Amino acid sequence: MPPKKRTSASTRKAGVRKATTRKATSRTTAKRAAARKAAPKKVAAKKTGTSGQRYVCRICGYVYSPMIGEPHRGIAPGTAFEDLPEDYTCLVCGYAGKGRVGKWGFDPWVPTRYVCKICGYIYDQARGEPQHGIKAGTPFEKLPSSYVCPVCGLDAKISREYGKVGKGQFDPLMI
Repeated sequence: MPPKKRTSASTRKAGVRKATTRKATSRTTAKRAAARKAAPKKVAAKKTGTSGQRYVCRICGYVYSPMIGEPHRGIAPGTAFEDLPEDYTCLVCGYAGKGRVGKWGFDPWVPTRYVCKICGYIYDQARGEPQHGIKAGTPFEKLPSSYVCPVCGLDAKISREYGKVGKGQFDPLMI
């Protein structure tokens, strides 16, 4: 009868470690596969439709912006409103107990207020700037190219730091 091989304690521990690692790896792989199946399907960003056109919910006022998308819901930035899935619901009031507001509850949104990125001044289309010769109701797009922010555009220090504070320094106000 051949003599029995002696195994050291470290060799036995290594064998246990390998078996445990194999079990943990198979569990991890199974969890990943289950997570992939349960994850919401992502909508691919399509470059069709009206580029950059925002839409506002008729009920709650939520504005969907294709530039931002809704990544937490699987809608990639750049997805036009027309390319949203048919079962799309409003992010805000679709969950607020007012019923499911789908794509039918949205209208094209045109901003009427713009905010200066530097000082926070808000240009309101309805108000205009009569003290600067801009009548009430003048859309932001129709302002002259020489338009500067009436608050920070006249400050020499800000002009030196940021350059001309013109129309390019304004962003649409999302309200």
